[in-house]
Amino acid sequence: MGTEEEKDKETVQVSLDHEGEGPRTDFTPSEGLTSEEAAELLKVHGRNELEEKVTPSWLIFVKQLYQPMPIMIWIAAIIEAAIQNWPDFGILMGIQFINATLGWYETTKAGNAVAALKASLKPQATARRDGKWVNLDAALLIPGDLVLLASGSNVPADCLINHGTVDVDQAALTGESLPVTMHKGDSAKMGSTVVRGETEATVEFTGKNTFFGKTAAMLQQGGDELGHLQKILLKIMFVLVITSFVLCGTAFGYLLGKGEVFKEALSFTVVLLVASIPIAIEIVCTTTLALGSRQLSAHGAIVTRLAAIEDMAGMNMLCSDKTGTLTLNKMVIQEDTPTYLPGLDQARLLNLAALAAKWKEPPRDALDTLVLACEQQDLSKLNVYEQVDYMPFDPTVKRTEGTIRETATGKVFKVTKGAPHIILKLCNDSRVHHMVEETVSAFGLRGIRCLAIARTTDNDDKWQMAGLLTFLDPPRPDTKDTIHKAMAFGVDVKMITGDNLLIAKETARVLGMGTNIQDPKSLPNMDADGKAPKDLGRKYGKVIMEADGFAQVYPEHKYLIVEALRQNGFAVGMTGDGVNDAPALKRADVGVAVQGATDAARAAADIVLTQPGLSTIVHGIVTARCIFQRMKNFINYRIAATLQLLTFFFIAVLTLRPSKYNPGMQPCDDDKSRLCDSEFPQFFKMPVLMLMLITLLNDGTLISIGYDNVKPTSMPEKWNLPALFAVSIVLGMVACGSSLLLLWAALDSWNPDGIFHKWGIGSMPYGKITTMIYLKVSVSDFLTLFSARTHDGFFWTSAPSPILMGAAMLALSISTILACVWPKGHTDNTPTEGLAYGAYTLMPLWIWIYCLFWWFVQDALKVFAYWVMHKFNIFDINSAVVINKRDATNVHGDPLARHSVGLVEGKLLAAKVEAAQEKIAHVMKQEGALGRFSANLMRASANLAHISANLKQGATTTSAKGDVEDGVSDLEQVVGNLENATADLDPKLRGEINPVLEGVRDAAERLAANTAAGLAGVNPQSALGRFSANRQAGGL
Repeated sequence: MGTEEEKDKETVQVSLDHEGEGPRTDFTPSEGLTSEEAAELLKVHGRNELEEKVTPSWLIFVKQLYQPMPIMIWIAAIIEAAIQNWPDFGILMGIQFINATLGWYETTKAGNAVAALKASLKPQATARRDGKWVNLDAALLIPGDLVLLASGSNVPADCLINHGTVDVDQAALTGESLPVTMHKGDSAKMGSTVVRGETEATVEFTGKNTFFGKTAAMLQQGGDELGHLQKILLKIMFVLVITSFVLCGTAFGYLLGKGEVFKEALSFTVVLLVASIPIAIEIVCTTTLALGSRQLSAHGAIVTRLAAIEDMAGMNMLCSDKTGTLTLNKMVIQEDTPTYLPGLDQARLLNLAALAAKWKEPPRDALDTLVLACEQQDLSKLNVYEQVDYMPFDPTVKRTEGTIRETATGKVFKVTKGAPHIILKLCNDSRVHHMVEETVSAFGLRGIRCLAIARTTDNDDKWQMAGLLTFLDPPRPDTKDTIHKAMAFGVDVKMITGDNLLIAKETARVLGMGTNIQDPKSLPNMDADGKAPKDLGRKYGKVIMEADGFAQVYPEHKYLIVEALRQNGFAVGMTGDGVNDAPALKRADVGVAVQGATDAARAAADIVLTQPGLSTIVHGIVTARCIFQRMKNFINYRIAATLQLLTFFFIAVLTLRPSKYNPGMQPCDDDKSRLCDSEFPQFFKMPVLMLMLITLLNDGTLISIGYDNVKPTSMPEKWNLPALFAVSIVLGMVACGSSLLLLWAALDSWNPDGIFHKWGIGSMPYGKITTMIYLKVSVSDFLTLFSARTHDGFFWTSAPSPILMGAAMLALSISTILACVWPKGHTDNTPTEGLAYGAYTLMPLWIWIYCLFWWFVQDALKVFAYWVMHKFNIFDINSAVVINKRDATNVHGDPLARHSVGLVEGKLLAAKVEAAQEKIAHVMKQEGALGRFSANLMRASANLAHISANLKQGATTTSAKGDVEDGVSDLEQVVGNLENATADLDPKLRGEINPVLEGVRDAAERLAANTAAGLAGVNPQSALGRFSANRQAGGL
């Protein structure tokens, strides 16, 4: 076998430059520049930094003033100014600028946090200027500069090595864990790090012309589209605005037709329009997201785009880089340690490896660090040796060698370490040759690297193979648990890495992610103009969705994977830290730059992590879903409140004309001897000030909903707008109907046979009727929130947070007090009078009792509406939840939607089964777990894996719901057999097995319940309840 063939077989190589460039031989090494030359060239080439589009702070503020909702307010404010209604104009302008200021503040605050993080990591470079070496800002480098690359320094630009050899860590660029050795003419790329050696290099490219910069250029694609939350809010507002325009326009025409003064009719209509349109919806949503961003920052995440929190709540695909994100980005010695000399174990082999290094000095390279700094190494045992000679690593020899003297005996021997195929050339034992080659090949199939150690015998130059140290970049301690938690929340985690395919498969296997790791051959390339193919999602969506990950990919592949998933309607998250991750981070719905990420990654990301690993992502998912629930609760309430207010005034204006109930001339309040006009107008209206108070008090205090108690869902969140509107209509119509009924009863209070007279309340002046309706609408408005926030449960099933309750009490107290003491007179030409004035002062109490009664009715009808929708899967309320595509609510006509049902649940089940088998195998090794129990455990464990594999396959293909449920029954029977097989074990051992078996059962039941919901529209919660009941009935 030749040298190159051996190298290809036994080592893993990943080239940064996939275009096939080799070392440059035609360049002239730089000798440095003068300051004048550098200044001139800087004007030509520009600064050595990424081009960033920085939006000025003032422009961010201005943009808040011409969004769709602000435009509506501008129109209303202009009309109010035109008719010289200055108080209403002032209120509208106040709302406008409060909203804009909140949005501006939160946007700039997040940007400032990332800018500060970037400033703290400002790179420096050592360059030769004016004949001497100086440290300067790396942004000032230009092509032709002579720079010094030393161990530990960052490569400040794309540089050509002038001479010598250096090891360069390119993990941030390629995902490759081991450093790459570079010689004269090789190109060290900007963003990589020198880990061993020192040399001079000539700057070849800077800024946007570097590999780093060209990759960042891909970030400019697809950045101008509306966010998902903006689209949802626009849809909601469009429906409400159209409804408001139609009803308000009809009312305006009706008023004019009845002879109302144009100015008065227009003023009332405009204010009703503004009051009915959810102006504060953006304020409350923005504030809720801002509060959520603070919660995320407490877990080590800086949110740079607030709407990304909503995207994270709905995220169903998480594409994660491997090196440094899923793994430690640090090689660690593994337990497997094949040895070929008698008396050697891992500890002694590590001592031998240390003898082939300068063990009394700091490690010189990655392999020395691996051997000398590992936790298994005990350097104190080397005190009996003296190193008399040392041969450092040389590219021509490709190994290190130490000549050692044993101080007690004076015996001298040599030790060497290096790649197995290099060390084998020193050894002549063919049997050992064969054993080592087979072992290295077997480890290579699992992506595990090997370091060979050989030694000579005493005073003999004959080399003997001592053994192999195996090493791997291992997963972070919390990664496996984090991935399984993400799966439990319905998020499919895929590994996307530039590292070797075998290494990726081994990492995925260890993490329980599945081993269907594809290479880039199954992916397309960018079009000639550098854009993603238009048919990308249609052609490659299924392959990408079903894969557990991709390896040996380049930046454009990561971008294409994310783009394909997005084209097929998936909500995609992408995590990474390197330049190669930046385009995909930018294109993803949620781009997450992990701790230590490059500038390019942080600039492209929506969320920047300041703590290592993926665990923060799970906190983020939970927090985001809680925030989503709060926004959903508010929007549900806001739609209901809008419909209540709008339909109430529309119906009241058209049908309940106060003039029809006018009692005529009545004794004046200040002089009973005189008669005064009762002032019952032609149509019912509420003063503009009262309408604005309802909006400001209720919506203003509802900012506190950002602190409400909510429970995150187990599946990615979706906006099921038809179902949301249906429930809001039920809530709004009950509140509207009860308000109309109260208005009718109050207007009819002068009727001796009316309800008010029968209940002893008596007649009500029109001013009190106006104030009474103000109080009724205010109270009903807030009570509607407490019903809306629990969705399909009664309002008492989830207690509100103390902050929300306090805000509610504050708003309702102010509204009640205002209704009691409102000055008697005219407000906006409408009679008003406080309810506490006059002989009868208990009206506020009766209004509260009346509102509470209808609140119970409203809540009961809401629960009934949900029950009906769940019973018959109306608006796909059951199937939409479990179909793991953001834009799909049922499986009809969408093959990918069908395949998404049960996909994540099946992976989670497989991971739980594997964990159960590992635990069973572990327990069988323990004392007392052998004998007659072993056969039962092994047989049941094998059946468990077989049935779960069939169940997973059936759930994601065309199997019927009944087939999946039968599979669950079979699996639960096997779990029951396993529990029976462990019944006689030691209680401690049984206590270790039963929890993992329960995890298998829960995962299987959830898989079946979600499959039933996706295929047949069954309520998944009802299905889970049925499985539990069947299990208890069967004694399992």
